[in-house]
Amino acid sequence: MTAPIQAILLDLDDTLLGNNTAEFMKRYFGLLGEYARPVMDNATFLPHLIQATQATIRNTDPAHTNAEVFWANFEALTGGRRSDLEPFFSRFYETEFARLRPSTLVRPAAVHLVRAAFARGLAVVVATNPLFPATAIEQRLAWAGVPVDEYPYALVTTYENMHAAKPQPAYYREILTAIDCPPERAVMVGDDWKNDIAPAAALGLYTYWIAPIDAEPPDATLLNGQGSLDVLAELVAGGWLERLGRPA
Repeated sequence: MTAPIQAILLDLDDTLLGNNTAEFMKRYFGLLGEYARPVMDNATFLPHLIQATQATIRNTDPAHTNAEVFWANFEALTGGRRSDLEPFFSRFYETEFARLRPSTLVRPAAVHLVRAAFARGLAVVVATNPLFPATAIEQRLAWAGVPVDEYPYALVTTYENMHAAKPQPAYYREILTAIDCPPERAVMVGDDWKNDIAPAAALGLYTYWIAPIDAEPPDATLLNGQGSLDVLAELVAGGWLERLGRPA
């Protein structure tokens, strides 16, 4: 007897949404730096932002959310106060963030995959690196055609609701705890080997690598599947996940 798959964890950037992360972040930092210029010196703002983000990635303290860790470090680096700065930057996401949408591409297979997963009764988690506020992640999900107001996701990881980030195994452990799912009943889907595949596999999740079928994986023993999002959508719709399983 095998334990059926209960949950599917889906990365966002360059998985559900066509988005060259390096290029997107370059444009994001440029736009955010321009927006911040009236209140912060541009020469120090971006380095401090990156340092605070790196501190957040290193954090695994379950007592503090990623948002709390980020702002504690950003305050220490800049001398600013979260109570003053957070509303200012919230307006950036309300008024400016959408200008980055042309940098991304819709992948029609994202809708097919998400619908197929829900149709098969799976808990669907948007397992994107939780270094952005919820609004930035929800906007990108809308750009991908799978918005939060149309799909009942079990969890969308954001910097407000998570206490660890990729590639920390603690990030995946926290997701599984939140949705009450053992690792052997979950599959992680993502394009980034270091952030998505290796740490998820280390905890015992199944994995599907979004990569060309002829791409050579760093460790094939960590994979249960590999290919495009289109191929995965067809596999899920055809019952592939039901055929996965380990002895219960």
